[in-house]
Parts: sequence; C-alpha cells; structure tokens
Amino acid sequence: MEFLRLLEGIRSPFLDTVIGLITRLGEETVGIVLLCAIFWCISKRVAYGIGIAYFLSGLTVQGMKICFRIDRPWIIDPTLKPVPSAIEHATGYSFPSGHTQSAAALFSSLGVQIKKKAFKAVFFLLVILVAFSRLYLGVHTLLDVGISLLISFVFIFLTAKILSGDAVNKKRELAISLFMVLYSGIVIVTAAVLFSRGFIDEGYVSDCLKAAGAGIGFAVGMYIERIYIDFSEKAKNLLWQIIKYVIGFAGVFAIKEGLKLIIGTGLVVDTLRYFLMLMWVTVFFPLIIKRFFTFKSET
Repeated sequence: MEFLRLLEGIRSPFLDTVIGLITRLGEETVGIVLLCAIFWCISKRVAYGIGIAYFLSGLTVQGMKICFRIDRPWIIDPTLKPVPSAIEHATGYSFPSGHTQSAAALFSSLGVQIKKKAFKAVFFLLVILVAFSRLYLGVHTLLDVGISLLISFVFIFLTAKILSGDAVNKKRELAISLFMVLYSGIVIVTAAVLFSRGFIDEGYVSDCLKAAGAGIGFAVGMYIERIYIDFSEKAKNLLWQIIKYVIGFAGVFAIKEGLKLIIGTGLVVDTLRYFLMLMWVTVFFPLIIKRFFTFKSET
C-alpha cells in the first residue's frame, strides 16, 4: 500500500490521461483485435502460441479471483484513492490483475516469438507499462500485478516448449485441446460451486464463464483448423488482407455484441456467445478464407 501512496503523490491530470490510455492495452478488445489480425493475416503459428498462453493464463486468473476474493486496494484501505476514471473498468476482485495478465500473455508471447530485437523490446516495454499503469491508477497492488506476470510467463514458457517446431502433430494438438477444455471445465465447476454456496455473485460467475467459453471455443477450433482446414494467411495483396480482416472482425462483433439483441444475456448465453466468437475466429471464418481469399498463385 505504501508504494501506491507514493504513486498517488505524483499523479497529475496529464499523467492520469496518458496512463489511463496505456492501461487500456490490457483490455479484452485489444487482445481480440490483435489475435484476429495475427491469426488471419500474419502467422497462425504465432497466433496459436499467443492464444494458448492467453486463454490458459486468463482462466487461471479468473479462477484465482473467485477463490481468493481479495477486494480492491481502496476498499481495503479507504484512505487510498484510485484515479476516478479507472474505477469504472476495475470490476471484480483485485487479485490477480486481469489487465496485467492480458497484456503480459499477449505482448510477451509476441516478444518471445518475434526475432527482431527492437520489436522484442517494444513488446516487453508495453507489458511493463500496463503493469505499472494498474499500480499508478490505484486499482491493484504489487502482489496483484506480480502474480499475474508470473502466471502469464509460466504459461508462455510452457506453450513455447510444447509448440516447438512447426510440424503439426495430431496427437499433440488433440492433447492440448483436451487439456484446455478440461481446464475451462474446472473453472466453470469452481464458479458454479462458489455461486451456489453464496460466496460470489452472478457478475463474477459471468466473467469466469465468458473466459471458459472463449477457452473452449479456441481449443476446439484450434484442433479443427490445424487438422482439417489449414487455411493460408496470405492473400492476393494488402487490399485483400484489409478486406478479409474487416469482414472477419465484423463477424466477431456481430457475435459478441449483436447476439445480445437476439438472445439476450445471461450466464449460459454469455458462455455460448464467447464460445461461438472463438469458433468463428478459428473455424467458420477460416473456411470462408480458404474458399474466397486463397489464390492459386500463392500455392
């Protein structure tokens, strides 16, 4: 808490605005936008490495949040004041930090897989900045941030070891997918038990189920795409890449937000939306890519 007080003392309207923008790099939307761009247009191998670490670390953080149920710093110590604009997005429990996990899993995975040192430095710097932003804004403690970094780095390391080599191994792909489905199931059961016993409310359950739905969708879709679809990330030219991405992301948005208008919201519905969203990313749209965006001149 003393470190947060120190940071509270150096705040200014300008820094609040700049760091408030930096912290948004750890939000869900940024992860979806970048993962789709990399997966559809740049490198499936890199995207799979990011996705495995991203979803497994995210599930771990969500599970730990509902198990430990540690309140935000300003709730524990009312004399500590967070930056007001940050409170709206600081939902759920404090430990561990979801924004830090998201940024670390996303940008550190990129940093590990990319070869150019300059880009490596930029990606790792972004992770440090997002982690620092959570402290500066007063919405997390050093422990929250540190554990999230550790969790993300562990999964990044394990993913790199498991996916070493470019060759597709059917048994390995099946094992990874089944493990992710099982891991997601454990989080679902944990959330359901805690909710049924009155330890957490519906909002916390919803966060866990969204993460689990996305995790299962990615796991199932990853296996199907790698074994049965195997689309090409390349397109005829940059314009076609842009068109491809716009169409694909429109589908993501339609499922994520549009389905709310049709089937509403709720625990089961939210889980289904996130499952379908990742299935669109990994299976349904890749089928469209293979049919309409793959050119004979590239084969």
